[in-house]
Parts: sequence; structure tokens; C-alpha cells
Amino acid sequence: MQSRITGTTMPVLEFLLEPGETIISEAGELSWMSQSIQMQTHTQFGGGGGFFGAIKRMAGGGSLFMTEYRAFNYPGEVAFATKVPGHIVPVEVSPGHEYLIHRHGFLCATSQIQLGVGFQQSLGAGIFGGSGFILQRVSGQGTAWLELSGELVIKDLQPGEVLRVHPGHVGAFHTNVNFQITTVPGIKNMLFGGDGIFLAQLTGPGRVWLQTLPLPRLAHALQEYITVERVRESGEAGAIGAIVGSVLRDRF
Repeated sequence: MQSRITGTTMPVLEFLLEPGETIISEAGELSWMSQSIQMQTHTQFGGGGGFFGAIKRMAGGGSLFMTEYRAFNYPGEVAFATKVPGHIVPVEVSPGHEYLIHRHGFLCATSQIQLGVGFQQSLGAGIFGGSGFILQRVSGQGTAWLELSGELVIKDLQPGEVLRVHPGHVGAFHTNVNFQITTVPGIKNMLFGGDGIFLAQLTGPGRVWLQTLPLPRLAHALQEYITVERVRESGEAGAIGAIVGSVLRDRF
């Protein structure tokens, strides 16, 4: 199996699979593939788990269905592109060397990688899409490719070193990093600081990947323009309806 990442702002991950080799992703992640690649969508993933494994993936923010891409008879190519500007990060996974990633961070993996709930905490209605803060746990044996949005900042925390981060900027980290959700210190900071109420606290040792473009913040920034566009379209539709109605009344 060969892989390469091309592009910078909107990178794409391309695989060249030999006959019998497979890559697995969540359903709907495919960008393109060659004719010799066969697809099979199912709930079983990561060497087992069946339906209950699929439920665990869903609880962790993943998809119920996974798709397996296998080269049949001849070598083939399959590719996965990022959804927003960002980076694709490969990580090697093995027992005792696992990762927690943000809920939309899994792109694809080799066949023995497993996904499940790593962390889940309610942070109040309307925050993070109203579903609380969720991290997926990446375990098993093999290679996983993560999708992190915006620019990428890597922090190697020393034992006992503490890093406080807005939760949306947490992209991924080793499971030996201690993780907890805390509140912003001080009532004035909570009410008037403009940085939200909650912070993620990560304590070393271990590596942390931070992302500069959290999807909830991107959605919030675009919401104003989407709302204005909908109002404009509604107004245009109303004006057209009035004109058509006037014409019909005049004719009949």
C-alpha cells in the first residue's frame, strides 16, 4: 500500500492499493476511485464489534456505516479529500499508543483500526451543536489518517505541563495526556470575556494537535450571511409571487 497527501489548503489523501489491500472510512467520505476498487458498506469495523461496535461509533460522533475499499484483481487508486481547509495527519496506532480526536476528525484507516467514545460531556444547550463535547477514541493496530481544520499547531507537553484550550481547538492528542473540561476562572471572565464558559485542560506528558478553525466557530461565522441570504431570497420570492399574481388577476 502506498499513500500520498497532495495540496496544501484543501489537501487530498490518495492511496495506491495492491490486489487484496483495503482502506476503510466512514460512509460518504470517498472523493474518487479507479475501476478496480470494490466498495462494501457495512456496520462491522476494526476487526469486529458488529452492530454494538457501530453504536459505540455513533455515540462517539461517528457514522453507523463504514465503507471498505478493496483493490480487486488489479492495483487501484482511492482518494479522500478534506471538507474544509485544513490538514491530513497520519498517526500510527497500537495497544498502549492510542489517540483521542475531535468528533469529525476521523478520515480513514487501515482495516484493524477501531473507533469508539473517548470522552463525552454536556456543555449546555446550543454549545457545539447542542450535543455537548465529544471525542472519538482511535485504537487497534495500524494507521489512521485524521482531518484537522485550519492551520495545525503541535504541542509536546512535558510531565505535569498544563495547556488550557478553547474546546473547539482540540484536534487530537495521545491518550496518556490527561484531559478534562474546566470553567473559565472568574465570573466577569465568564460573563464578559467573550471566550465562552468552558476550557479544555490538557496535562502532559504527550503530544497535542491543535486546530485553528473549529467547525462550530466556522458555522457560527457563516450563520449571519446564510440568514441574510435566506431573507433576501424570501423577499425576492415574495416579490415574484406578487407580480405573477397581479398578471393573472389582470388576465382573468
